[in-house]
Amino acid sequence: MSDTPTQICVAAIGGSYGVRGEVRLKSFCADPIAIEDYQPLVAENTGESYMITLTGTIKNGFTARLTGVETKEDADALRGVRLMTDQSRLPALPDDEYYYTDLIGLEVLDTGGNRLGTVKDVQNHGATDILEVLTSGSETALLPFTEAAVPTVDIASGRIIADPPDGIFP
Repeated sequence: MSDTPTQICVAAIGGSYGVRGEVRLKSFCADPIAIEDYQPLVAENTGESYMITLTGTIKNGFTARLTGVETKEDADALRGVRLMTDQSRLPALPDDEYYYTDLIGLEVLDTGGNRLGTVKDVQNHGATDILEVLTSGSETALLPFTEAAVPTVDIASGRIIADPPDGIFP
C-alpha cells in the first residue's frame, strides 16, 4: 500500500474574472463554500500549491484570489486546471456514500459471482452517477450507480456486486 495520500479533485478553475488576477472557481464540495477548509489546494497538472480566498459569488461558482496569481494573464493560464486536496482533509462519509476515487479500480461481479470487469471511471451527467466498467474484452460498459443496479459496494474487499439491467454487459 502506498504512503502517498489519495488526491481528490475539489475544484476547477474556469478562467479569469476581471483584470486583477481573480479566477472563476467551481467548487465540487457538498458545501461549496467549504472549499476554503481544504487548503492548500494543489494543481493537478503541475503540483503547484495555492491558498485561495473566495471574493464573491457568480453563476455556478465563485470568484477567488489564488496566491501567486496577480494578473489576468496568470489567471487565464489556469483555465481548466483541477485543484486537488488530500482525501484525509475531507470529512468522513456515511456508509452509503463514496468518493469517486474510492470506486475506481474496484472489481465488479454480478450477483452470481461472475466477473464483469473493473471500475475505470465514475461519471455524472446530472441524473445519477454512472460507473464506467472496463470489461475483460477491453470494452467499456456504463453501469448506473443506483441501489438497484449496484446493491453492494465493499471497499475493504475491493469489489462491487452488480445487478445490471439487461443489455449493459455482453
